[in-house]
Formats: sequence, structure tokens, C-alpha cells
Amino acid sequence: MTVTGRNELSSARRLVVKVGSSSISGENAGQIEVIVDALAAAHAHGTEVVLVSSGAIATGLPYLKLDVRPDDLATQQAAAAVGQNVLIYRYQDSLDRYGITAGQVLLTAGDLENPTHRNNAESAMDRLLSLRILPIVNENDTVATHEIRFGDNDRLAALVAVLVKADAMVLLSDVDALYTRPPHEKGAERIEYVTYGDKLEGVEFGSIGAAGVGTGGAATKVSAAHVATDAGVPVLVTAASMVAQALAGDEIGTWFEAGSRR
Repeated sequence: MTVTGRNELSSARRLVVKVGSSSISGENAGQIEVIVDALAAAHAHGTEVVLVSSGAIATGLPYLKLDVRPDDLATQQAAAAVGQNVLIYRYQDSLDRYGITAGQVLLTAGDLENPTHRNNAESAMDRLLSLRILPIVNENDTVATHEIRFGDNDRLAALVAVLVKADAMVLLSDVDALYTRPPHEKGAERIEYVTYGDKLEGVEFGSIGAAGVGTGGAATKVSAAHVATDAGVPVLVTAASMVAQALAGDEIGTWFEAGSRR
């Protein structure tokens, strides 16, 4: 179906939902249950949901006895190897309350650039969804290198949304919407609606998320939204704590209008 506004998200056939590291790690680890509650509700009325979840490195840091995200690639990969295991366990443990099974899908940028790998990824996710499995996608941080990384999972989510031909994409962070300047600054105004093609010139974007944990921010969400909307996939940007309202179609967040579907 063609989703033309927030109010139609509740009836979407296929959704991609992305959540950032700072929303589900550290003191916010318990928010996984809030996200799962909303995803399970959508799943129950027939929506096919793909979750793109950051957080492997952030989740792994305490097990490596680190307080902040490391700068060197090898330690990032080690943290991801430990954290991805813990993260998926936490999701599955929460999903068990609803009898939903998760399927882990780890991708590198090269996978979506290589036609064979791309087709395999598309077929695998289509099959998982047809089996009523909930795919949980993340970048394969353990093997990815600086040269081939997506850069942030907002972009990964947009590429996945295009890959699976999603009806819409929801980007979740720590802030309820995009603002004309960092929301803590005086004069910041919520951006409610972005028409297709609007590059938001003159808008000042700060970072979103806990310092030293995530890699994305408002600017990466706008960039990802443009990737998705250029392919005909509309985007909602809002807070992880408001995911239930978002999937129910409430008038929250920032809505990016999509162009014609390719």
C-alpha cells in the first residue's frame, strides 16, 4: 500500500523500524521491552516488521570493562562480537512474551553493493517475513572495516527499507522530532512535516543520543530520510519512548513525504 501520512502507519503492510544505540543500551536497556511491545502489537494485526537495531558495540562495552566507545577498529569489533550476542538475547527474551521469533541479519555495505549478495539478502528477509519471523538487522561490525561501513545505521535502515520495499520507515532516537536547531537551544521549533525534495537548508542540526555511544544524529536521519523518500518510502522521525504512538498513527514526530516509488 502507499502510506501518505502518519495516520496510515497502523495499516501499513510492511514497516522498517530503526532504533539507535543510546535508546536501548546502558540505563535505557529496559526500553527494549517498550519497543518490543509496540512491534508485537503491529505484528499481531498483520504488519510485517523489520527492526534495524544499533547497539551491539554499546552493549558490549561493559563486558570489555570500557566506559566509552573505543576509537580503534579492533576493539570496536571485539565489543560488537560480545554485544551482538547479548543484544539479540535481550530482544528474543522480550519477544518470547508474545510468542514471536527473531531472525538475526548482519550486513555490510558491500553486501548491498554486490548484486548477488543483495538479492540473497532480499530473498532471505522476504522469506523470514513470510514465515512471520521478525528480522533484526544490524551492521556486521565484527567484520566491517572503515572503508566499507555504512557510517551509521540510519543509512542502513534506509537501504533496508528500499531493499524490502517497505511502505514506510520509522527512525527512533532520544528526541521526539527534528527541530530547526538543537532542541535544548532557545528558539528551537519542531519540524512537523517535510515536503519531498526539501533539503532543510538553514536548519541547524546538533547530535542526537548519548555522547560516546551512538554514531548518528539529526543530520544522519535527514540524510537517511532523503535516501528512503527518493525511492518512494516515507519516513517518520520520533523518540523511541513514543514508538507505540508512532506505529498507532498518532500525530507525533517529523514526517518526511516520499517521492514516487521506484
